[in-house]
Amino acid sequence: MSTRSIQDLGPTIGDVGGRSVVLAYGSVSAEYEALHNRAAVFDRSHRGRLRVTGPRATEMVTGLVTNDVTALAPGQGCYAAALTAKGKIVADVRILVEEDGVLVDAPPRAAAAWAGMVRKFVNPRIAPHADVSASLRDLGVFGGTAHHVVSELTGVPAPALTTLAPYSHLSVEIDGMPVRLVKVPELEVDGFEMIVPAEAFTSLWTAAVAAGATPAGLEAWDISRVEAGRPEWGVDMDDNTIPQEANFDALHAISYTKGCYVGQETVARVHFRGHVNKHLRGVRAAGMEPIHSGATLHDESGAQVGDVRSAVRSPRLGAIALAMIRREVEPGAALIARSPGEGEDAPPTDRRVDVAALPFSV
Repeated sequence: MSTRSIQDLGPTIGDVGGRSVVLAYGSVSAEYEALHNRAAVFDRSHRGRLRVTGPRATEMVTGLVTNDVTALAPGQGCYAAALTAKGKIVADVRILVEEDGVLVDAPPRAAAAWAGMVRKFVNPRIAPHADVSASLRDLGVFGGTAHHVVSELTGVPAPALTTLAPYSHLSVEIDGMPVRLVKVPELEVDGFEMIVPAEAFTSLWTAAVAAGATPAGLEAWDISRVEAGRPEWGVDMDDNTIPQEANFDALHAISYTKGCYVGQETVARVHFRGHVNKHLRGVRAAGMEPIHSGATLHDESGAQVGDVRSAVRSPRLGAIALAMIRREVEPGAALIARSPGEGEDAPPTDRRVDVAALPFSV
């Protein structure tokens, strides 16, 4: 498939954090079906990528994030958060330890803030760092048969792929081009991403499609992300959010035994001495009409107890959303989602939603 034939798929283009993304190549429901029943291929290149190198790279990065990067060997990786001095999330990042440094990627809305944090705290004479977002691209293959597609592309046996630890990665070659193959545990299906030189992306995409993966866009991804209970920076969390509010404990993104890092005091205080007052939950409503993103959530007394963040229409689960809800509201509770009326003087619209644990269950 040539670059032109990729465009001939008729993609719907959108913008996330100032970066162009494909929302869908055609039918979102067909892309979702492929993702959950076979394999789908995604362009994940809209994430920002930054490389820190040198013998002190892991030491420098671990001082900026909630997880312990110094505990990782080359070929291992982790998920983590970078924080403000007050313990609020600047960016959630994926960290890959390489032989000669660390490759870190961040979501598009947070990539600039993460890069700024590295520039502020990491002396380039101690640990050189460079933005490699333009020179590297990221192709994801996710789905029940993703390991077979990736095995065909890389030559790595499918059984070996299924046993890789989260965010562990291999250095492989495809047709002579270097590929960083990463196990990505972010949806409720098997997932792998291949980080490649930008000029090799189209040929790898072509090969993935030929191996049976269906091109899919951000809308199918977001439905599955919400089903899995994975927050997106700038939508479900931001620089007013404490990591534990966004369930970073459950996402294995915090170490409570590592050394100091920016924002550690707040995170440690919550863990050892207290609790958060709110955290991310799921909500679901009857029918397929999406829940209004931004709707306020109210209990039976009328008191506001939260608000809706990411909201999608899931072919399997119907109307579901992620919401930031007060901690005393348990799964199973019924709430009212209140959204503005459509006209200037129209009254608000109320809709019942039920609180659900994450990830959602069918």
